[in-house]
Amino acid sequence: MDHMPAEPFDHFADLDYERRERCGFPEVIYASGKEPEQVRAIAERLLQASAVVLATRVDEACARTVQQSIPDAVWAPRAHLLFVDRRAAGGDPLGIPTNALRTRVTDIAPLLSGGVGNVTVCCAGTSDLPVAEEAALTARLMGSHVELICDIGVAGVHRVLERTDDLRQARALVVVAGMEGALPSMVAGLVDVPVFAVPTSVGYGANLGGVTALLGMLCSCAGGVSVVNIDNGFGAGQCADRVNRTPARFLEAAEKEDGR
Repeated sequence: MDHMPAEPFDHFADLDYERRERCGFPEVIYASGKEPEQVRAIAERLLQASAVVLATRVDEACARTVQQSIPDAVWAPRAHLLFVDRRAAGGDPLGIPTNALRTRVTDIAPLLSGGVGNVTVCCAGTSDLPVAEEAALTARLMGSHVELICDIGVAGVHRVLERTDDLRQARALVVVAGMEGALPSMVAGLVDVPVFAVPTSVGYGANLGGVTALLGMLCSCAGGVSVVNIDNGFGAGQCADRVNRTPARFLEAAEKEDGR
C-alpha cells in the first residue's frame, strides 16, 4: 500500500491509514457518539486506502446514512456492525452481493463460512447473541473461519457437554455470558486453547450491568481464560483472530527454517 500519512479532515478525525500494515487490519470506526455524517465521511476516506472497512456500534440512522453514499455497505442490526468488503476472491471476502442498497443482514450464519483456521464463538443465552455476533463477524472479517454456537448456558449444563467435540475443534474460543458469567470457566475446563471471555450486561439487578459477570470471569478458577470489557464482542473477536491466524512474518520465518 502506498504511504498515506495520518491526515486530519473536517476537524473531527485524524485517520490512521497504516493500521493494517502495523496490526493486520485497517482502523475500525467506533460509531457510538459520532454523528452519522461523521461515520459516513470516515468510512469513505478509509475506503480510499483499504478494500475493507468495519464500523461497530452502528444504529439504524447511522447505517442508512452510510448506505446512501456507500451502496455496498452491509448492516448487521443485531450485532450493530456495518462493513464494506471489496476484497477480491484472493482476499477472502464475505459472500455479500454488491450494489445492494440498504442491505440488512439478520442471519449472519452464511457470512461465517470461508476464512482460515477455526474460531468458535459461543454464548450462554439468546440474550447474549448480539455481543456474540459482534465477535463472530469481527473475527470473520479479519480473516478467520468462525463457528457460532448459541444458548449453551450452564443452567442446562448438558447443552455445554453435548458440544464438547465442537469446542475442541477451535484454535481459539470466544465465550459470551451475562448473569453470573460462569460459562467461560466451564468451557476452559474442557479445552486446551485460549478462551476469551466476554461479560455482558444481560441479567437482573445484582448483575450490575455486567460488573458481576466481569468480576466472576476475572476470578475464574480455570486456566487459559482472558477477559475483555463488558459487551466488548469486537475486542474478543479480534483477540481470537490473532491467536487463530499466524502472522505472515512467522510463517515466512518457519519456511526459511525448514529450508535449511
